[in-house]
Amino acid sequence: MSLSDHHKTPHFPALYWPISVLPGEPQYLYTVQDAWRFTLFWTLIVFEVCHLAASSYALVVQWRNWKGMLGVVLVYGVLAGVEALMAGSVVGLLLGAVYKAGDFRMSTWIPFIWAIINVLVLILSSFSIQGGL
Repeated sequence: MSLSDHHKTPHFPALYWPISVLPGEPQYLYTVQDAWRFTLFWTLIVFEVCHLAASSYALVVQWRNWKGMLGVVLVYGVLAGVEALMAGSVVGLLLGAVYKAGDFRMSTWIPFIWAIINVLVLILSSFSIQGGL
């Protein structure tokens, strides 16, 4: 009998304060579908926040051309959704498969942390890193 036989999927976001946790408070994910869904949702949220923050800054800087810049905000929002759909799906399915293969339970914090990692990789890859030794 596996861990996922008798579980109830927590409601999104289902985050809990991990320091001095009370018994029964932590919630876990057991299936690949749950891991994928939570990772996808968190990745969509984090990507949209970061892209809209960057495009809002561009809108403030180019205020004289605010009508044209509203299109930039819209395009950034759509691109963030597409990027998050791809990145969140790949990472969520991989996370779910790894945890399922080991028959482990996944804390609801893991998809959130991987969404942060996804956006940090996206930000880091936007810089051209040259030189070195």
